[in-house]
Formats: sequence, C-alpha cells, structure tokens
Amino acid sequence: MVRIGIVGIGFMGRIHYLAAQRLSGGQVTAVCSRDPAKLAGDWHATRGNFGPEPGQVDLTGIKRYAALANMLDDPDIDLIDVCTVTDQHAPIAIAALEAGKHVLVEKAIALSPEQADSMVAAAKKAGQLLMVAHVLPFFPEFKYAAEAIRGGRYGKLLGAHFKRIIAKPDWSADIADVAKTGGPAVDLHIHDTHFIGLICGVPKDVFAVGTIEGGAVTYLTTSYLYGPGKAAVTCSSGAVSMPGRPFVHGYEIFLEKATLIYDSGGTPLTLLTADGKSEQPVLAGGGDPLSAFTDELQAAVGGVTAGHEPDLLSGQLARDALVLCHREIESVKNYRSVIVK
Repeated sequence: MVRIGIVGIGFMGRIHYLAAQRLSGGQVTAVCSRDPAKLAGDWHATRGNFGPEPGQVDLTGIKRYAALANMLDDPDIDLIDVCTVTDQHAPIAIAALEAGKHVLVEKAIALSPEQADSMVAAAKKAGQLLMVAHVLPFFPEFKYAAEAIRGGRYGKLLGAHFKRIIAKPDWSADIADVAKTGGPAVDLHIHDTHFIGLICGVPKDVFAVGTIEGGAVTYLTTSYLYGPGKAAVTCSSGAVSMPGRPFVHGYEIFLEKATLIYDSGGTPLTLLTADGKSEQPVLAGGGDPLSAFTDELQAAVGGVTAGHEPDLLSGQLARDALVLCHREIESVKNYRSVIVK
C-alpha cells in the first residue's frame, strides 16, 4: 500500500483527496495545512470550478500536520502530493525529495524553468521519483487523441489546433495572483504546452501574439514551429471570456487518415475517416470529473510501486512545458519568434 500525504488543502487538494478514495494499492494517510479549520475537517472554503460542493470531511484515521517538516519526518508516508499554490511547489518538492519521499506535484511544476531544473536535479540526486500531475492526458478525449497520435493509428500528424478559454477566475484569491501562479499563460496554458510536448515533442521556435494586463499575458495564440515538412500546430488559450461563458477546451487534429474533433462546449469527440464516415468513439469515465484525477493518482501509485516514473507524469516533460510557456510569453511581449532551448 502506497501511503500518501497531501500538502495543501485548497481546491486541488480536496479534489486529490476525493479522487484518492477510489485508488487501488494507495491511500491518503496524512494531510498538511496551516489552516486549523481545514485540519479539523472544515473544507467549505475549498470551492473551485468543478467537482462536488465542498463541506465537512471526516478525517478520522488521517494524520494531520500543521508543519511540513513534521510530515516529512513521518516514516509512514511514501508519497508527498503537493497541492499548494505554484510558487510553493519547488521548495516543498525539493524538501520532500531530500527527506527521502517520492513526490507528485500539481501542475505547473514551478514558476520558473530554473526552479523546475532544481527539482529535476534534486530527484536525480535523491534517487526518488518526481512526478508532475498534468491531468489533461487522463481526460478521455485527450487520452484517445494522444494514443491515436503516438501509436500512429491513423498515420502521421499533419496539423492541429487546440483551445482553452475561461473567464477570469473568481473562486480563489491565490489563482488570480500572477506572482503566485504565473498568470493564465502559465497556470492555464501549461495544460496545452504539456499535451503538445507529449504528442509532438519540443518545437524549435514559437511565435505568439496575445493580450497583456498588468504585465501578465492573459490570452495568447501560438504557432509551434517544428521545421519544414513538420506538423502545423497552433493553440489559443487564456482567461479572456466574459463570465457568462463557461470554461471550454478542445481541439481539431488532422492526421493522414483521420480527423479528430472535440469541443467541451458542445461537440463530443468525433472521428472522421478517409472513407467519409463519422463516429463518436465510446469513452470510459467521460461523465465523472474526478475519474481523470483518480487515473492520474493511480499512475503515480503505480510509479512508486514499480520504482519507475510514468511517462505521462514525467518531470522533464513538465519542465519542458513550463519552458514553452515562458518562451511564448517572451514572444508575445516582444512580438517576434523565440527559440526554444
């Protein structure tokens, strides 16, 4: 049994806790929060943009820590699940790795590429797993697309456009704080850069245009430049919509022998084939918002059990996704293409 300690009981900490109730071979045995009310099970203040309504949680049998150091000293915890605000990810993850714990850290891996590099290096030095929780590849529609592309089921990738649009978040003061999250071009858009890196690899250059508010890029459209003859990949992402429009994400993916279309705002995953046929593939777990998070945590538990980093939770892939976000921000602010290193 992989014993999990969750650090940070906000919206995402609550989602991880709920998703972990369905795990096989792993369970949450401890939580850490600076808030006495949350340690007492009062999680009413953990509302987010999806999932069940927060309330009182029975933490009977769960160890509760107000200080991270005390949690890290607990020999009965195998995996530290970091669900704090992004600016806290690097110091907490590095401390946990140095304490001999495996780590799962919520996206984004860190605020800066330098911090991400330090985390990857700390994991290597400690001989522990650093896994990063980018949940998108576990969503049924994106899992289907990734498997089709990576497996070559319909030939090579010719082009793709992704989108991820929200209204400005109003459910959390922290999420709106650019100094803590990096703003929409990191906190939101990193879902896209991670997925694009997964299916296409790291591009040579990026060119992005977008909007800037208070020094932060809030919306951008990016071209990922892989070189002559390579796939034409673009993405539009940001917190730009008025409050009346719900969150939407999706894609159009063009393969040699098929087209994949998906829009969470109203178009289910649709497969168009070369013979003119159209079908909607049957997907497992599509109606449950917690299902993808359970699958993500299950992959982390499997990684700890096997002693091997799952590729979908790769620290290096997460680091590369963060670098892409920063290169795109640079491109928006300077209105020029930027080399990705």
